[in-house]
Amino acid sequence: MAKDPKVEFAHKQSAHCENGVISNLMRHNGFEISEPMVFGIGSGLLFSYLPFLKVNYAPVFTYRSMPGFIFNKFAKRVGIKMKKEKFKNPKMAKARLDENLANNTPVGLQVGVYNLLYFPDEYRFHFNAHNMVVYGREGDRYLISDPVMEIVTSLSSKELEKVRFAKGAFAPKGHMYYPVSFPEKLTLEKAIVQGIRQTSRDMTAPVPIVGVKAMRWVAKNIRKWPKKLGAKKANHYLGQIVRMQEEIGTGGGGFRYIYAAFLQESSELLQNNKLLDLSKEMTSIGDAWRDFAVDASRIYKNRNAASNGYEDIAIQLEAIADREEKFFRTLRKAV
Repeated sequence: MAKDPKVEFAHKQSAHCENGVISNLMRHNGFEISEPMVFGIGSGLLFSYLPFLKVNYAPVFTYRSMPGFIFNKFAKRVGIKMKKEKFKNPKMAKARLDENLANNTPVGLQVGVYNLLYFPDEYRFHFNAHNMVVYGREGDRYLISDPVMEIVTSLSSKELEKVRFAKGAFAPKGHMYYPVSFPEKLTLEKAIVQGIRQTSRDMTAPVPIVGVKAMRWVAKNIRKWPKKLGAKKANHYLGQIVRMQEEIGTGGGGFRYIYAAFLQESSELLQNNKLLDLSKEMTSIGDAWRDFAVDASRIYKNRNAASNGYEDIAIQLEAIADREEKFFRTLRKAV
């Protein structure tokens, strides 16, 4: 009887799923790369406001680049070749997964969160851009290293099929990915500079839907929402900002802390003390985002009945935008 395929895979918990999958797959293949380094080289930090795209009946506010973007950019910049596949047929998707596991190849999967049974109920919502690693199978159960979980877990083949073929925005369509070749040695210095330059460009871009301009547009709209939408809908929209900041992935404040850690690590590799100073400033900006989230949540939970509540948090967001614009212009010059 054939033995069930199981790869010796070292699970390590991380703050965010996509960074964690990359870091864990890199470690499995002999390259010790931290989660912050993956995030920074992959230009993961962003702010974007997409009022024309609705999730849970409210506009999309995102604090990171599009799903898959971090992995693609990281791989390209450090010289890794990736194999990526999507499927129309769940049986074909299962067969390809089983084939990789039989070849001792752990794979990254993009899945929907709503039907991940090992998640607490409060974290299961319709979001289809979560990432995990499948590293083996025991009978009908697939062995899973989900980077946001403390320990490894498992799903039955039916349960795994359900999350791999979740419906809705960013439907994963069985998306599977894994590295197929590596350079002899990873040279990070050039990749770090490329990552920093792109993030700095994106955050100061002259378009209204990304970067600091998007933050200012959101602040402008926050002021209008109570009169334009009514209290109930305005509160729902405000709740969406906070939810996407603090609950989806690791959010605005958390991503700023990860980026600060990336700059600290990069300052040593590049022998650049300016990056260490900027790391401290980014940590402070992350604190400001957290304060913004706390104050906004008081309003939509009706703990702050003051009529100027929306005005106050709009001012806070504009202050963060000013700080981030100055920060990223300085950062770009620093490298």
